[in-house]
Amino acid sequence: MVATRKSTLRSWQGALLITLALLGACQPRPASFDGQRAYRDVITQVNFGPRTPGSAAHAHFLVWLQAELAQAGWQVNIQQTLSNGQTVQNIIAYRSENPPSLLLGAHYDSRLHADRDPVNPDAPVPGANDGASGVAVLLELARTLPPDTIPLWLVFFDAEDNGGFPGWEWSLGARAFVAEMTFRPQAVVIVDMVGDADLNLYLERNSDPTLAQAIWQQAAALGYEHEFVDEPKYSILDDHTPFLEAGIPAVDIIDFDYPHWHTTDDTADKVSPKSLEAVGRTLWHWIEAMSKTFTGS
Repeated sequence: MVATRKSTLRSWQGALLITLALLGACQPRPASFDGQRAYRDVITQVNFGPRTPGSAAHAHFLVWLQAELAQAGWQVNIQQTLSNGQTVQNIIAYRSENPPSLLLGAHYDSRLHADRDPVNPDAPVPGANDGASGVAVLLELARTLPPDTIPLWLVFFDAEDNGGFPGWEWSLGARAFVAEMTFRPQAVVIVDMVGDADLNLYLERNSDPTLAQAIWQQAAALGYEHEFVDEPKYSILDDHTPFLEAGIPAVDIIDFDYPHWHTTDDTADKVSPKSLEAVGRTLWHWIEAMSKTFTGS
C-alpha cells in the first residue's frame, strides 16, 4: 500500500515538474526581488505544518519547492542519502550542468521538538524564521536572478536542525552534501533565520572574513547597514561549517538574537517582508557584482 502510494506520487510529481518547466520557460522573469512575494512563500511553508524529517509536511514541501523551482526555470535534483544513520533529502537547483562557482544554501527542515519552549517543549517547531525564511529568500532569488550570473547552485538542505536529540547531529544534510561533493565552489553563502522584524545580522566569527565583508559592504551600499551590523558577535555551528572544514570559503548570514528560536512561537507573524527583502536585495546585487568580474578561474 505504501509503496504504491509513493510510486503514484513520484509519477505525478515528475509529470508536474516537466509541465512547469515548460511553462516557466515561457513566463517573464520578475524584475526585482519582492519581499512580499518571499513572505507569501514563508506562509505557504508554515501552512504545510512543521517540516520535520519523515513527516507529511516534509513530503509536501519537497513537491511544492521542486515545482516552484521548475516554474522559475531551474533544473532540480534530489540528493537522497544517509547521514549519521538518518535519511536526508537535499534539493539542488541549477541552470547549467557546469560545476558552480557559487553555492547558496538554506535549510528547510523544522526541529522535532521545541526544547526551548517553556510551555510545550515536546511540540515540533513551526519553523517560520528558522527554516522557511532562508528558503523563501533563495526561492525569490531563483525567480529574479538573470540567467547570465556567475555559475551557481541553490541547495536546500535537509536535517540541519535536530542536533542535541538522540540519533541526530547538527547539519546532517550539509555534511552529506560535502561528503559527496565532486567540485569545489569558490564561495558558499548560507542564509538562516533572516526574517525577524528586528533584524540584526552580525558577522559570524567562523565565517570567511573576506567573503563576509564583501556581502556586508554591499548591504551598506544599499542602505541596510542597520540590518547588516558590521561587528562580530557569535560563533555558530550551522550549514556553513562542513564547507569551512573542507577548506571552502563560506559565510553564515544569520540573526542569532531571535527570541523565538526553537520554540512554538517561531510563527509567520514573527517574519517581516522588509527583512526578507533586505537580505534578498543584498544578495541579488552582490551576485550581480560578482558576475561582472567573474573569470571562471
